[in-house]
Amino acid sequence: MIQPPEVSGTTGPDGAPAPDVDAVCLGESMVTFLPRLPGRLADVPSFDRAIGGAESNVACTLARTGHTTRWISRVGTDGFGDHLLAAIAGCGVDVGHVRRDPRRPTGVYFRTAGDRATATHEVAYYRAGSAASAMTADGLDTAAVHSGRILHLTGITAALSAGCLGLLRELTARRPGRPLLSFDVNYRPGLWRDTARARVLLDLARGADLVFVGGDEARDAWGLTGPRAIREALPEPHTLVVKQGETGATVFRRTGEPGARRDDTTFVPALHVDPVAATGAGDAFAAGFLSATLRGLPDRARLRHGHLQAAAALTVPGDLATPPARPYADRLAALDDSAWERLHLAPGWTDADASGHRAEEEVPTQ
Repeated sequence: MIQPPEVSGTTGPDGAPAPDVDAVCLGESMVTFLPRLPGRLADVPSFDRAIGGAESNVACTLARTGHTTRWISRVGTDGFGDHLLAAIAGCGVDVGHVRRDPRRPTGVYFRTAGDRATATHEVAYYRAGSAASAMTADGLDTAAVHSGRILHLTGITAALSAGCLGLLRELTARRPGRPLLSFDVNYRPGLWRDTARARVLLDLARGADLVFVGGDEARDAWGLTGPRAIREALPEPHTLVVKQGETGATVFRRTGEPGARRDDTTFVPALHVDPVAATGAGDAFAAGFLSATLRGLPDRARLRHGHLQAAAALTVPGDLATPPARPYADRLAALDDSAWERLHLAPGWTDADASGHRAEEEVPTQ
């Protein structure tokens, strides 16, 4: 039986050695170029360099909130690979198991300043044949991949190559001794030729213990509408988190013995936020939820920490935001329902309480 990550002890499941980090995140990260001015990519004269990658975003946010994390991937031996390793390590993430590929480049991408959900948003990926796309199950360092209390994956990796898909199939196979497996569907239409191929994400999600999926993703990739329909299509994961955009998020947690199992269901509304850019918000939400999971907090607090980390990402232009100090986030997550629903967070709100002593009613608002 796979134990939940809040269970502590000197050994892991089935007598395996105790995990040496809280979370391992496996997947591609790329160097990101963010426009200095709004407009079409054809018209933007200059860009600022940053980093972006769903799994490394989660690893960095977890590290910045006080957890030990490890990122596993492949990058080129080029300068962009050097930059990724330095930037991610600078967030406190262990990058010692990232492999360097002298034959393949590090992926890069350019994007416009607009929201991904708008018609004017553009993304230009240069990741075909990247070092990360060469990841395979045959080259897997099983000990490193299973060295955390949680192993976090996303559906993006499955779309990179046949080898990457095989790797995801291997990692999501239910076997004794693996860590709690977290899977963020992260459906990106541009990476899948058609929705028929994207149904492989449903199969991968069924092998996970904890699944994150947006309601819009489930509709576009699988034709499913509403949290209950998504849960009916994904009964296998112990925990399912359905993100419902500006409405909020619902978690389904399976309880009871085999033959008499049921779901405990919790919904928490999203926060009112003045957004700068939506990129990275889903990764931040996953990191907030996983952080609270590692701490053994109840589902309501897990969803609230997810919303708080998403709010941090929404109020900065890049993928990664400075998270709120843990005492501050804990205090906000503990607000009563009325106070929670009155919160209105603006850019800079995570800096409001670096020492953990500012009152929640003083959170910057507009």
